[in-house]
Amino acid sequence: MRKMSTTKQWLFLFAAVCLMMVIGYWVLGSEVKIAALKPITKLQHSATALEGSLLTVDNFDYEEQLVVLYNRVPKTGSTTFVNIAYDLCKRNRFHVLHINITANSHVLSLPNQVSFVRNVTKWHEMKPALYHGHVAYLDFSKFQIAHNPIYINIVRKPLDRLVSYYYFLRYGDNYRPNLVRKKAGNKITFDECVKLKQPDCDPKNMWLQIPFFCGHAAECWEPGSQWALDMAKTNLVNKYFLVGVTEQMEDFVDLLERSLPRMFHGFREYYQHSNKSNLRNTLNKRPPSESTVAAIMESKIWKMETELYEFALAQFEFTKRKLMQPDKKQIQRFMYEKVKPK
Repeated sequence: MRKMSTTKQWLFLFAAVCLMMVIGYWVLGSEVKIAALKPITKLQHSATALEGSLLTVDNFDYEEQLVVLYNRVPKTGSTTFVNIAYDLCKRNRFHVLHINITANSHVLSLPNQVSFVRNVTKWHEMKPALYHGHVAYLDFSKFQIAHNPIYINIVRKPLDRLVSYYYFLRYGDNYRPNLVRKKAGNKITFDECVKLKQPDCDPKNMWLQIPFFCGHAAECWEPGSQWALDMAKTNLVNKYFLVGVTEQMEDFVDLLERSLPRMFHGFREYYQHSNKSNLRNTLNKRPPSESTVAAIMESKIWKMETELYEFALAQFEFTKRKLMQPDKKQIQRFMYEKVKPK
């Protein structure tokens, strides 16, 4: 009897172990199945989301949703360009909007950055649109925006821009000749200002084109910052669609018309034949003497701003050359070939 009891115990124990193993394999198999199913579910979900996003991209009307942002540098000929836009916007069916910031500030506060980016993006009733204003570059990609605006700008030789602005503050221009400027009555010439080392002609006042391309970072507005210059160059190449130079305004207009005809169709002809080709000439502007130019050219700020200008000029000349084929008779084209499978 004791032997039978022991045998039964062993049989019971063996059966229990087998049962536990079966349960273990079932549980483990379920976990494996669940773990294997999860990635497939995610992939299916991702594929569905991707398909939806591709449909959204494919249905996006790039022409009618076009937004061009011209963060115009003061005294670079921007008034001429903008007035052509105002004259032709109705005919070309797009909107022009001026960005007016409190106290003529060139940077936006953080809340205003968010509001401005969302407003420009979502204000579909205003699209296509050209926004313009004296505001530093703002990176829309930091604000979860799917479609960034197209940035354009114009640069000018730094000393020419400074001299023009110096006399503009004293005598105004022929655009609004009756408007009294804040330095009206001050008849000190730019040469005299440099000789007397007054603040109005300090080379630090040339530090403007670099921060306009650099952006809203604090370092951008530190005169003489190498980091700011490097960032300005990087943005100019990677973030701007086209940057022209004041001395070649007609070529700038021509390139824009060829590239973005939805908005800029007819701009070149209008620039050539209307009275808008040379607006806002500063009154009583006197060219600086050789000694004044030599003194300004010794400054670090002039050298850095000139480096940016020459960098922009080289990019602009490169862009113009690539417009035409080497024989200069035909516009460059591209096509697809050797497409397989057929």
